[in-house]
Amino acid sequence: MSTELPEISVDLRQWIAAVTGAERIEVKQVPGGASRQAWFVDAGTGSDTQPLFLRYDPRAPDPASAFHPLQVEAEIMAELYRHGVTVPRVIAAHPQQQAVLLERVGGDTWFRLIKDPDEQVRTAKDFIDKLAALHRIDASELAIESLGPAGPVAGHVRAEIAAMHERVNGYRKPAPLLRFCIDWLDRNVPNYDGPTVLVQGDTGPGNFMYADGAVTAIVDWELAHFGDPMDDIAWLSLRTVQDTFTDFPARIAEYERLSGHRIDEDRVWYYRLFAETRLASMSPGSVDIRASAPADSPDAGNSLIYGMLHRRLLVEALAHAVGIPEVEVELPDDNHRSEYSPVYEAAASAMSAASARSTDALTQRYVKGAARLVKYLAEVDRIGAVVDAQETAELTSVLGQPPASVSQGRAALAELASRGDIAERDYVAQLWRGIKRDDYLTRTASGALGRRTWPPLTHPVDQGDRDRWVSQSPKTTVS
Repeated sequence: MSTELPEISVDLRQWIAAVTGAERIEVKQVPGGASRQAWFVDAGTGSDTQPLFLRYDPRAPDPASAFHPLQVEAEIMAELYRHGVTVPRVIAAHPQQQAVLLERVGGDTWFRLIKDPDEQVRTAKDFIDKLAALHRIDASELAIESLGPAGPVAGHVRAEIAAMHERVNGYRKPAPLLRFCIDWLDRNVPNYDGPTVLVQGDTGPGNFMYADGAVTAIVDWELAHFGDPMDDIAWLSLRTVQDTFTDFPARIAEYERLSGHRIDEDRVWYYRLFAETRLASMSPGSVDIRASAPADSPDAGNSLIYGMLHRRLLVEALAHAVGIPEVEVELPDDNHRSEYSPVYEAAASAMSAASARSTDALTQRYVKGAARLVKYLAEVDRIGAVVDAQETAELTSVLGQPPASVSQGRAALAELASRGDIAERDYVAQLWRGIKRDDYLTRTASGALGRRTWPPLTHPVDQGDRDRWVSQSPKTTVS
């Protein structure tokens, strides 16, 4: 038995040997798995070697987390595999530890690495075909004990909203924007009585594997739940913001035709807000912070830009959901310079040069992230006081007195909105103006990410085309 990589305990190695019947076990940790570890496992017997994949989390499950324990994720995948869904075959789930052994499936993960445009389209179309097939399964036929029986969609939505409330209440600190979003979602659950499906959650590029223009496996089911098919369309559009996914309206039209589920834009916008609020409820302190950059993280630069992206997407979804298509904000021009601008520019340039000389990928990531922090601080120094003065004046006109800070003014505004002392649309419009200013300060640090937003769902087509797509939709279930 191999003794390399001692992070895998002897007990865990013995378990792998027991469930596979292997005489020798070789393991190698690989990137991926987000907060959970990913390992290649070669289980050998005689001259034969079985390539496997281990997902492992040394932490005990958190009952308050939105993420399923690995044993539940394994239960979901095993049932989907039985129904013909393209997921890895589950070999075994550890009875006590968070460890799941899967067949190892070949392929790459990050969609943006596909360089051939035709291969991109083939891969994206194949994923849509498989997502539609998942959503054609009658959820009542899925025996997933940990999720309970599939019922009407509204009941599942309200259950998750209650879980969001519980997570935020456990935070025990103010989270005014997040609480407003949860309350809004609770008051506006869609009036939908159509089929209940298994929603993967966080579905799309980055959470499926592909090779040669075809999807080899759909992975990461830790947010899976019963619900509305438009919930997954919202998640797919969220992942599309972070990665490329060819022509999104074309893919959505294909989904509509293949799945038999007609796209409802209002419900998609609801679930876009639902998805972002659910993510924020796992870290309630981040959504109300204007610049989320954890001091103890070497990756704080990337935390800054992705935190800003998700706050902006949340507020954009909220604005669309309440019927505000756009707000206007006067932003400073680029002509004003701080006397320290050359110093910030020199620091960013030095970090860029240091990153170019490094051959370690993680070092490059951290140094580039530090350069993002410098770019952000340069903008705050250059024009932060200007945008704060603009927002403070707006907040003062609503609150009746100047707030001690922009953050305190936003919190006071949220309190007014929660009591009904300010119109919902007025609150969201003012909030969106503030988020646009935050986003403006972050734009040089964010680069291309700062220009991305929710993708459109349709091309300008007539209603007759959409009706024709729906009339051609398959009605059979997958088994």
